[in-house]
Order: sequence, then C-alpha cells, then structure tokens
Amino acid sequence: MTAADRATTRPHQLAAGVPDRLYGRRRGHPLRPRQQRLLERTLPRLRLPPEAAADPRAAFAAPVEAVWLEVGFGAGEHALAQIAAHPRVGLIASEVFENGICSLLSRLVPEGGEATAPLPPNLRLWPEDARRLLALLPAASLERLFLLFPDPWPKARHAKRRFVHPALLPAVARALRPGAEWRIATDDPTYQAWVAEVFAGSDLFEAALVADARPEGWPPTRYEAKALREGRRPRYWAFRRR
Repeated sequence: MTAADRATTRPHQLAAGVPDRLYGRRRGHPLRPRQQRLLERTLPRLRLPPEAAADPRAAFAAPVEAVWLEVGFGAGEHALAQIAAHPRVGLIASEVFENGICSLLSRLVPEGGEATAPLPPNLRLWPEDARRLLALLPAASLERLFLLFPDPWPKARHAKRRFVHPALLPAVARALRPGAEWRIATDDPTYQAWVAEVFAGSDLFEAALVADARPEGWPPTRYEAKALREGRRPRYWAFRRR
C-alpha cells in the first residue's frame, strides 16, 4: 500500500468542538421477539462494516453508480423510497435508535424470513454515530446526503449536539464531492433559524433550494406528516458543495 493509499483509508479526524459522544436514545419501548430477531439476524446482513467504508461503492451487493448517505433514517420510509426509485444508487442509511432500525427491517423481510429473505442490494445500514462514518469515508465519496427532521436540541446549551454545526461542516464537506447535494428538512423554528445561520457563515456550501413545501422528488416521512398534523410548518433546503 502506498503512502497515498494510506492517506485515503486512514480515518479522518473530526474538528475540535465536535462532541465526542453520541446524544439521544438508542432504545424506546422494550423490544419484542420479532424485533430481537431482526437485530440479531437481519441487521448483520445489511450492516456496513467499518473497514468497508474505505471503498463504499464496493460495499453493496450490486454495482452502484453513486453513494448517498442518510443521517438518522427514523422509521425508514424515506430510505426505502429512495432505494426503490434509484436502483443504481447505493444508500448508506444511518440510525442508532433500535426501534427505528427494526421498523425499517420489518418492512423488508416477512415474519420467519429474518435470516433468509432477499434484501435490497443497494442498501447498507450504519447503526452507529454517523459522524464516525464521515471520518472513515474517503474524500469526495458521497454524491448526496440527507438530514430530515433531526432532533433539534432546542435549548441553546445543547446546540453543540446538533448535526448541523459549524465544527462538523468541514467533515461533511470533505466526504461530499464538489457539486454534491446536502438535503435538510426540519419543522422546528429554532433549528430552521440555526440552519440559516450556520450555512450563511460557511464558504463550503451554497444554497440551491429553500422551500416551505416539500419539493418534488423528496419522499415524505412520518415526522413530516406529524408536524403538518400538529400545525408546524416544515422548511426544506438543498445545499450544494462548492
């Protein structure tokens, strides 16, 4: 392996100021037997091994033309819609909340098929902190990133926990190729103002879209539906990597 190869595969260090621990829940209500089987038998079949992050296109069960990343896929509606609509794109879907992971997996395999049912060849799961994955990925390896209705951490003292953060933007920008798109959506007014403030101060991204209605080609999520039912108005952005 050459020095250039080692530089490419060596984990990138996140900037100072990025939290060194993951905040948020890993589990909600106790897992049912079916959910336990999904985590024990199905998740390992889709899980992206850390060493595979060095060459993410090769990590999928079928050839892909581009790699996308979703940070915090929730119950998986958006991730599954994207892989169905874009079979030549490999999607890495990241989520640490076990109940959400089980929701996605339960949509993929029938009862009793946890260990044997066919799985989408263009999907890989990362059930860990997405920031660690960003540090493992080669530079300019992602074509698109999704951050949809993240935990807003609305208290000012918790701002450092937000995925959109000035200290994390360079790590995201490093993993995205020039011209790649970062899609963000949130219904929280504090987070909406925060996104506008953080990106206004960055020379790594330019705003390609700001909308108050879900743009065409953005699959819906249950969190968006809940926000609309409760009278909150989501906002949607697409930022382009310079």
